[in-house]
Amino acid sequence: MREKTKENILFIAWATSIIATFGSLYFSEIRELIPCTLCWYQRIVMYPFTIILGIAVVKKDFQISLYSMILSGIGILISAYHYSLQKLTFLQDSAPSCGSVPCTGEYINWLGFITIPFLALTAFIIIFICSLIIWKNTKGN
Repeated sequence: MREKTKENILFIAWATSIIATFGSLYFSEIRELIPCTLCWYQRIVMYPFTIILGIAVVKKDFQISLYSMILSGIGILISAYHYSLQKLTFLQDSAPSCGSVPCTGEYINWLGFITIPFLALTAFIIIFICSLIIWKNTKGN
């Protein structure tokens, strides 16, 4: 794979983290929606990507792909669980209390399936796929 292609893929991962970070800040700071506990966990995983991947883009450091793949995998698990709590009735009934804001609440529900955890899940998947592509094409270099 050409070096420029890997740079572009790394940039896509970084841009995704920037959009996700600003999106979550928009919902909490502008729309004044209070994040639940699982939303905070997703933020804890997503926000460092803006710095880590930003530095990797500037330095053209493709070795970051392994670490970003692992972290985004953790984010995928958290987001998928959170989205399942919102959309699967049998999980909602047994959902643990997660603070003053219930994790089963849906502040947005665009098109009947797009919620905030779904948006986070999408961002984590994009970062994971970008990281996987870079990792596969950087091994041994």
